[in-house]
Amino acid sequence: MSLILTFLGKGGTGRTTVAIAAAKRFAVEGKRVLLVGLDPTPAFGLLVGASLSAEPQAIEPNLSAVQLQMTSLLERSWDELKQQEAKYLRSPFLRSVYAQELGVLPGMDSALALNALREFEASNQYDVIVYDGTGDQTTLRMLAMPDVLSWYFRRFRQVFADSDVGKTVTPFIQPIAAAVLNVNWTSGDLFNQPAAQQVTSVIDQGKAALADPNRVAAYLVTTAAPEAIATARYLWGSAQQSGLTVGGVLLNNAELPEGLTSEFSPLSIAPLPAQSGDDWQSIVNALPDLTQAAQAPRPIAVNVRDRQVSLFLPGFDKKEVKLTQYGPEVTVEAGDQRRNIFLPAELRGRQVTGAKFQEGYLIISF
Repeated sequence: MSLILTFLGKGGTGRTTVAIAAAKRFAVEGKRVLLVGLDPTPAFGLLVGASLSAEPQAIEPNLSAVQLQMTSLLERSWDELKQQEAKYLRSPFLRSVYAQELGVLPGMDSALALNALREFEASNQYDVIVYDGTGDQTTLRMLAMPDVLSWYFRRFRQVFADSDVGKTVTPFIQPIAAAVLNVNWTSGDLFNQPAAQQVTSVIDQGKAALADPNRVAAYLVTTAAPEAIATARYLWGSAQQSGLTVGGVLLNNAELPEGLTSEFSPLSIAPLPAQSGDDWQSIVNALPDLTQAAQAPRPIAVNVRDRQVSLFLPGFDKKEVKLTQYGPEVTVEAGDQRRNIFLPAELRGRQVTGAKFQEGYLIISF
């Protein structure tokens, strides 16, 4: 398994510089590292000091880099989709549409980038994958995509199954589908058949990875500028809503100003020197141990015995949080993020009896 590491912060705070330095640091320590850049322009390659392509290439001992190209990723994903279609359908209908004809629609970038990270991780070629993405809500929504898709799949499956339409057509769908698809659907839930099971498996793997800070983690990057600090705090709270653990704060190009420690407590803050030309050593040496994100507060904790769910939501107060409950799920809205919490069996059927803020935590009682 690889550690996927990314950096969050306001544009212009030096996230890409920090990402490159982190990749170099891990490589020097003997880790097999892949640096993944989302920026398709020549700027990323110039900072790295190499001419990059859509395929990983070695640039230093233990260090490879790749520059994501969405059109290439779309072609690869489309070809894979057509292979899956041909596997399950006797009369594939996507075979006449060629990947080279397709354009990248808004929002497709995130799904393609996430799938690329999944494939890099599954290759077992890398110990650490450093992802230099947008570092904002787009990155957070990308990493939270498996959890969101799981909710849509779970809710709409149940909505359809419980509806009069679902109850009416399901007895006819299964034999018709069995006649068209190369699978034997004689009984059971239509959504639990091979194709759906494969999708569910990928989604569950993504959820498990995001929930484990030893597999996926982020660090905040900021300068001493008030707007950069405010953005970092906002992204900190938003990351918790996405289920992403934030391991610490990297203060770029500045000494530690008075009062900043309390702004990000209990996270540690590591001041980093300015990167000068091709001299990376000073910033590489100043980086903290980036494998210790598991020591930071986890986004969510469930205490069945006390019938409580605690969410760590730094940067928000009770006026900015909205709490709703639908059946076995609780939805928490904070900032521009929503999190759907599927309650464990011991708490399902219980209504929320109270919620309070305490030391940065939203504590929900049942």
